[in-house]
Amino acid sequence: MRVVVALGGNALLRRGEPLEPAVQQRNARLAAAAVAAVAREHAVVVTHGNGPQVGLLALQAAALGGGEPWPLDVLGAESEGMIGYQLELELRNVLCERPIATLLTQVEVDADDPAFAAPSKPIGPVYERAQGEQLAAAGGWRLAPDGGGVRRVVASPEPRRIVELEPIRLLVEAGVLVVCVGGGGVPVAATDGGHRGVEAVVDKDLAAALLAAQLGCHALLLLTDVDAVYDGWGTPAAAPLRAAAPSELRARRFAPGTMGPKVEAACRFVERGGRLAAIGALEAAAALLEGTAGTLVRRGSAS
Repeated sequence: MRVVVALGGNALLRRGEPLEPAVQQRNARLAAAAVAAVAREHAVVVTHGNGPQVGLLALQAAALGGGEPWPLDVLGAESEGMIGYQLELELRNVLCERPIATLLTQVEVDADDPAFAAPSKPIGPVYERAQGEQLAAAGGWRLAPDGGGVRRVVASPEPRRIVELEPIRLLVEAGVLVVCVGGGGVPVAATDGGHRGVEAVVDKDLAAALLAAQLGCHALLLLTDVDAVYDGWGTPAAAPLRAAAPSELRARRFAPGTMGPKVEAACRFVERGGRLAAIGALEAAAALLEGTAGTLVRRGSAS
């Protein structure tokens, strides 16, 4: 089968962990082991999040002071290269003879997308409210609640087209494991002269669903730090959803900054003709594909 494996940002930098190179490399090693369990039997394309990393790069750029701050599309490209390198390094160590390539990827968005007026994508670390409000006042940020604290939020327009889709397809057909569309891809908008970068971060789950559908993949695995999608998450009645059709999931509400995009991505992929979308824990990647773990999303009946 041809499979897109989408690694969540928390798969590379888990909640509460410091934003340090050694921590991210260790987590990349764990992620590579999970991906390899699928890639030994199937054609795999890997995507990944970059929310914590792009936020850190923005903070580092701002700390330099002087001059205009680096735009989010450039910082997104920087994070895509950084994380892609770490994943490729670890994937080569476990898959040895398998050809692997990381491709810097642009994703086209609509310059008039209403998301630019309503930032919603969390990036960077979680702050205590007082510290977050101080930083927001200094940097002109918008904030949103995240657990017991707050995070910076930025525009997250809809992914419309993967600019490098054909090179990705050629690599996959040649037997290459491709790491691409990192962090949702570098956001660009069409102009009369080609494309220009835009100040945004595309949701990586929605971009992964678009990639999987346009590549004609059989399955989309959305890997995160929880074992399944839960109905009533955060309440005493919380219960895992083991199988569901898109219509059943769309009848429920999920947290917009965390599980919501994953559920939407799974629904879109299946509605566009995908055979299976699965949401679950990183370490259960192979079991998700086998249908023995996580939340399985298929057309029609949930059984």
